[in-house]
Amino acid sequence: MEEQVAALAADLAAQKEATAALVRTTAETFYFLTIPLMVLIHAGFLSYEMGASRAKNALASGIKNILAFAFIIPTFYYIGWFIYQAFPTGFTMSAGPAGISGWDYAVGAASPVGQAMGPNVADSVTGVFFGAFAMFAATTASIMSGSLIERVKIIGFTILAIVLGSFVWILGAAWGWHADGWLVTSFGYHDFGASGVVHAIAGFFTLGVLINLGARIGKFNPDGSANVIPGHSMPATLVGLMLIIAGFWGFLMGCVIFPGAPWSWTTATFATIYGTPVTLSGMTFNILMGFAGGAISAWVMTRDPFWMMSGALGGIISVAGGLDLYWPPMAFVIAMIGGAIMPVVARFVEKMQIDDAVGAVALHGVVGVWGVVAVGIFASGYPALATEGAPTITLYGQVVGALVMATLGFIPGYIVSFILKKMGLLRAPREAELMGLDKAKVPAIAYPELLGEVRTPTSPAE
Repeated sequence: MEEQVAALAADLAAQKEATAALVRTTAETFYFLTIPLMVLIHAGFLSYEMGASRAKNALASGIKNILAFAFIIPTFYYIGWFIYQAFPTGFTMSAGPAGISGWDYAVGAASPVGQAMGPNVADSVTGVFFGAFAMFAATTASIMSGSLIERVKIIGFTILAIVLGSFVWILGAAWGWHADGWLVTSFGYHDFGASGVVHAIAGFFTLGVLINLGARIGKFNPDGSANVIPGHSMPATLVGLMLIIAGFWGFLMGCVIFPGAPWSWTTATFATIYGTPVTLSGMTFNILMGFAGGAISAWVMTRDPFWMMSGALGGIISVAGGLDLYWPPMAFVIAMIGGAIMPVVARFVEKMQIDDAVGAVALHGVVGVWGVVAVGIFASGYPALATEGAPTITLYGQVVGALVMATLGFIPGYIVSFILKKMGLLRAPREAELMGLDKAKVPAIAYPELLGEVRTPTSPAE
């Protein structure tokens, strides 16, 4: 009998170990797959921005997007991931209530020379979490990128991308997208899908940059009226926007915490980054309703294909903050409001003599703020955290959070771009802008036949 009991105990222990290993590897794979899906966002931005550029600037627009992606990876590795772990409670870097933040915690969990930040068979999750967050970081830079096309210097843009992607947005994430974040614990801030943490910060950072960058040559007339400067390929722009939306499924997958692992909130259900429950089923309803509501509303408002597709993205951004809480018809209405806000704000920005080439201030900045505030309007009273005595979501807390995110984006964007402007690193020379940045700065030409640049072979064809 004792032998049988011992055998059963050993068998049970083996099954528990196997189950734990399965959960661990499944969670690891889940986050691993979010990364290539989020790369689709950047493929989309690449197509979107090149299509929105005139033919003479198409490659320059694409190259700066790829360079931003490349430079953010190492800078986020050395700096950004540490900021997220160290600063949730503020600049004191003290430990938070959940004990997963502060200087000491960050040194162990996010030091670029520590065991966690490299191959380690005892740690199967840090790398994929880092990868997902690095994709979020690169997304903020891509949001800014399109607005600055056709006149920004590549070096200046790259510096701005590093500041935004590896310093600014991740500080906002530490404050409002972390269980120990002071906005969460003190104000009940809730932003599940990063309407404020990613989109509002990036949109208002972009606004600060645009003020110093100035408008493209020919955008505004002496009387203040604006001219349309169409890109060379609306189909490429529309395909790019659709790829961004496809990539958003990976983006929003990366916002959930997988159940059952040692670092999970629960063993039974997916959770938000705050520990509150969420299901992939509920997310699916609301992502699709957000897409539909934003696209329909923007099309009705403008009858413009570009704004229709931007509206689809804006609808998802509108519902992202409360994606885990909304009833689908409510998400549809919230998305329709976001889709209607967007072109109105874009026209206002243009009247202020600000040349936002793709409407990112409206689409990401203001609609991102709307997504945060909407949670306070439609989901007040829900727990903001899955802890005993947790603060609840309130309109006041969401407004405070939205203001913090907008300010955190705008001030660094304005200051850093002002410094770059004074150093001569922000804007391309007038001659280069008129010639086209592809020929002046890349140097390569996207469409040589179209631009009369057919080249003669240097040796006879075989």
